[in-house]
Amino acid sequence: MQFSERRNTSRWIIIFASFLIISLILWNTYTFFQIFKNEERLKMNLWAKAQKTLINAGENTDVELPLQIFSDNTSIPIILTENDSIINTVNIDEEIVNNPQRATTFLLNLKGENKPIVIEYVPGKFQNLYYGNSALLNKLKYYPVALLLIIVLFAALVYNFYRSTKIATQNKLWAGMAKETAHQIGTPLSSLIGWVEILKADNVEESTTLEIERDIARLQTITDRFSKIGSEPILEKKDIVQETFDSYNYLLSRFSKQIEFSFEGPKSPIYIMLNPVLHSWTIENLVKNAIDAMKGRGKLTLKIENDKDSVKINVEDSGSGIHKNQHSAIFEPGFTTKKRGWGLGLSLTKRIVEEYHKGKIKVLHSEMGKGTTIQISFKKSDLV
Repeated sequence: MQFSERRNTSRWIIIFASFLIISLILWNTYTFFQIFKNEERLKMNLWAKAQKTLINAGENTDVELPLQIFSDNTSIPIILTENDSIINTVNIDEEIVNNPQRATTFLLNLKGENKPIVIEYVPGKFQNLYYGNSALLNKLKYYPVALLLIIVLFAALVYNFYRSTKIATQNKLWAGMAKETAHQIGTPLSSLIGWVEILKADNVEESTTLEIERDIARLQTITDRFSKIGSEPILEKKDIVQETFDSYNYLLSRFSKQIEFSFEGPKSPIYIMLNPVLHSWTIENLVKNAIDAMKGRGKLTLKIENDKDSVKINVEDSGSGIHKNQHSAIFEPGFTTKKRGWGLGLSLTKRIVEEYHKGKIKVLHSEMGKGTTIQISFKKSDLV
């Protein structure tokens, strides 16, 4: 049996054992509750007999025992009625007794708690004894509820701890993979740079080496991006308008002419603390995602808005749209609607925007068959 299978078996055993223990506790609590409730019913039957004895007591009747039964009851609330009128109360607050409306309400509550005991003190004449649960019984009554709440809270705490641990492990895994990718690309990249220099020395046509150098520069940018995942990036004071336009301009010439690109932004610079490499990656991921949604044909607009409290970047496309119940899911690792891909692009984008730049990213608007707008925003308090 593999380790993961043994671990899963152990988890199910622990879950089953916990469920069994909880069930036993609840069952025992219910059993105790019924036992105490029956005991209180017996006490009230004795109290009713004592009441009947006192009513019918003559001069030579020994009333010591009935009086002792009355004095022993210090916890069970009682209301005694005759012909629907309250004639006596026991263990009930004076404020309730002296207020007819509150007394009537209290009596209704007692009627709902226990079945009344009918006292026929003389043939044809009756009194009704209504009683409630003692304080101890009420505590025992709500104990299972309190226990379940504690169990739910404990389960939520364990779940959050497990989820946080799992997310932290995943983050370490992605960061490790990113750094390893950067390292693996770096080795052949160094070799390519050397080969370009050899080609130049052999007087190879300049246009050929120029294209290779562009591709090498692109690979260096990708390597730099991956190397920054999982470590604290260095933020610099940069004009977000210019940095966004440079990323847009780079992508403009690298996609199909069937995409109608447009850029809208303020004429004056807006400076914020920014990592240019990661911000470029953010814009690229959003643009590529929009182009995929349009299946390589449509209108794509990149717009920068300078509001009173924040600066916002909107990426608008005329693609297929996103269902409302998927607006948050698209930023989760592994979520993808494409047949190929790992579904990491928007997840990485969210991490770059929210964790590294303390911004926000969301689906601002989406309509099925008409397009989607994804918005990045940075608070003005974070500007420099």
